[in-house]
Amino acid sequence: MVNVAADLIDRRRLRRRLSFWRIVAVTIAVVALIAAPFLLGYPQALSTQHSDQIARVSIEGMILEDQKLLDMLGALRNEANVKAVVLRIDSPGGTTAGGESIYEAVRAIAEKKPVVAEVGTLAASAGYMIAAGSDHIVARRTSIVGSIGVLFQYVNAEKLLDTVGVEVNAIKSSPLKAEPSPFGPPPPGAEDMIRRLVMDTYDWFVGLVAERRKIPLAEARRLADGSIYTGHQGIDLKLVDEIGGEKAVRRWLEQDRKIPAGLKFVDRKPEESSSFSLLASARSLAYSVVGLDPRAESLESALLMKTGRLDGLVSLWQPFSSRANVQ
Repeated sequence: MVNVAADLIDRRRLRRRLSFWRIVAVTIAVVALIAAPFLLGYPQALSTQHSDQIARVSIEGMILEDQKLLDMLGALRNEANVKAVVLRIDSPGGTTAGGESIYEAVRAIAEKKPVVAEVGTLAASAGYMIAAGSDHIVARRTSIVGSIGVLFQYVNAEKLLDTVGVEVNAIKSSPLKAEPSPFGPPPPGAEDMIRRLVMDTYDWFVGLVAERRKIPLAEARRLADGSIYTGHQGIDLKLVDEIGGEKAVRRWLEQDRKIPAGLKFVDRKPEESSSFSLLASARSLAYSVVGLDPRAESLESALLMKTGRLDGLVSLWQPFSSRANVQ
């Protein structure tokens, strides 16, 4: 009986201890949940998000049609607390459709509030197209701007296919359907068709630059021979308004557009569900390991950035050499 009583007492003590530590664990978990947002700065970030600010948006890497970015730019246009928008551009260009869509979104913002382009290393081709949509372009002296033009590339792999013994046949509704093709030389009229396509978009691009930069059309066409220019050269050519960085951007906004002094620059990014943040980090790491651009949002876009192959017309300047370090 004594052993049974002692055993019962020990069990009760053990239960009380377990109950105590369970309460402690739950209390710690609740405190941690309450404290986590404060430790991570969420209240401060939320306060900053709703205070008067200068929104800063990064346009980097290969330019594609990015609906999340377009949605964010549309939201910034209507946010009353966003007094101005800064586009921090570092891009060799991309698809003409992608550049056009972002350009139009930038012009929509400019109808309601000032927009400044701050060029980093590079704003070429479609990257410069987007910069031209702003009210003021600031670049470093050694930034690269320009490469105004349009490109359509295709490969003729006929000899390679002959070498490996592959024959590709096709039945088409008309001679120009799906031409030019990588499986043989283009038929008569195919190159003229593509040339008309390219020149139509080229004329639109040149007219856009002439209008936005207040350059005579003939002069804009002379500059739009595919050449690239330094930011310093761009001043004389009217492709750039000012040499500098963030300080120059702030000075222009405050002095020329009367934006209240001292507003914070707040980096704004397209919304991404927090449940996918870990997945996005893992994806970026995996892309980096295999030599792909970690900023790509999908494997398809990462491969496009790597190979330079994009469907349709592109406005692009040397996507790989632009990453080289100049010493």
